[in-house]
Amino acid sequence: MDLTELRILGLSNGEIAVYSALLAIRVSSINKIHEKTGFERRAIYDILNKLLEKGLVSYTIEQGKKTYQLAPARLLEKTNEAAKQLRTLEEKYPKIIEMYDSLKPEIRAEVYRGKEGIKAVFEDMLNFKKNYFIGAGYYIVKELPYFWPHFNNRRIKLGVKWLNLARYELRSEKIPDKNLMTVKFLPKEFSGNPCVIFIYGNKVVNVLWTNQFFAFSIESKEIAENYVRYFNFLWKTIAVS
Repeated sequence: MDLTELRILGLSNGEIAVYSALLAIRVSSINKIHEKTGFERRAIYDILNKLLEKGLVSYTIEQGKKTYQLAPARLLEKTNEAAKQLRTLEEKYPKIIEMYDSLKPEIRAEVYRGKEGIKAVFEDMLNFKKNYFIGAGYYIVKELPYFWPHFNNRRIKLGVKWLNLARYELRSEKIPDKNLMTVKFLPKEFSGNPCVIFIYGNKVVNVLWTNQFFAFSIESKEIAENYVRYFNFLWKTIAVS
């Protein structure tokens, strides 16, 4: 049985492996745990002592031989304790965010790298009802094909609107999804490297869709407002449907 969730209770991979072995063997000697896990006996002793301290394991001595077994009731207690702590932390979360927002500088810059970094930017955009893009190329559909469908369904469910100023050469391509998405096309003079400007909330993010997957984010109310003005000018005077 996969018991990786025990990490939530602070158990290491070694402790989880020994705990799993005891679950399978029920009552076990050090030798049987060694056969099941492949760990050195000294390591098994150390791990068992930690599990004993946590109350998750007990032992019995019969005829001078020590055997170990699980203490399931303590696992339930620790699970309930952890759940209670998580609920308490969840209750404190709004206050944490309030304090964080009050202390953070008015202007911030962050760098994101790799596909996971780019995904983090898209996840952040879901917190705002309107997202603007300059130089859009539907790169998320092409570069993150497994992430896109699930993300887009959540975007639509949350009512997040996308306004895209797309690259000239995409006029002949099918729009990935027209739900809450409006697209206009820039002149071909605006086409260049696969770099897209995202504008949402108080953030302006330059995303480079190359093998490096790089994004540079600036958070500033004044800068974001100006970029929205640039977007609106291009949308109304230069871009075509």
